[in-house]
Amino acid sequence: MRADARKNRDHLLATAGTALAEQGIDVSLRDIARRADVGLATLLRHFPTREALLDALLRTSFDELTAKADALEASGSPRDALLSWLRDCVAWTTEYRGVTVLMAAAIEDTESALHASCVTLRAAGARLLARAQAAGAARTDIDGADLFALVAALAWLGDQPSLAPRADHLFDVVAHAILTSPASTAAE
Repeated sequence: MRADARKNRDHLLATAGTALAEQGIDVSLRDIARRADVGLATLLRHFPTREALLDALLRTSFDELTAKADALEASGSPRDALLSWLRDCVAWTTEYRGVTVLMAAAIEDTESALHASCVTLRAAGARLLARAQAAGAARTDIDGADLFALVAALAWLGDQPSLAPRADHLFDVVAHAILTSPASTAAE
C-alpha cells in the first residue's frame, strides 16, 4: 500500500474509533467520512462495508487480547490469569458501545468479516477458563461460550448510564461466581 493511502486508511480508522466510542456501532459511515474530511466514496474505497471497517478497527484489539491470553496462559496462576484476561476483555468491550452485540452476531455468522477474530478471542478465553478449571480454580459447569456471554453482559452494564457506577462491583460478583478459590478479587 502506498504511503499516502496508508496514511488515509489510518486516519479513517482513528476517526472511526473516536466516532464509535462516542456514538456506538450504529454511527453512520457518512458521519465517519465527514469527520475524517473525506468523501463517502473514499471511505468505501478503503472499507467497502461497515463490517469491513469494524473488522479493521477491532482486529488489532482482538489480536492484543488473544496475545495477552497466550502470555497469561504461559505464566502466572490459572486463577489470576483468567481474572486478569476477563477484566481486560470487559474493559475493552466497554470502549465501543454496542460492540458486544456485533461480536455475538459475528460468532454465529461464518460469513461475517469479524467471525474469525471473535472465534479466536472466545477460544483464548476458553483456554484460560479450562486451565483454571483443571487447577480447581474455576467452576466446571461453564464453558468458553458462557464466559464470552458473561463478558458481553458485563460490558452491557458498562454501557448503561444508570448501571455503569455499579459495573466494577458487579464484575467482582460475577468473578466470584466463576472462581472457586477463596482469594478476594477486590485486591487484584
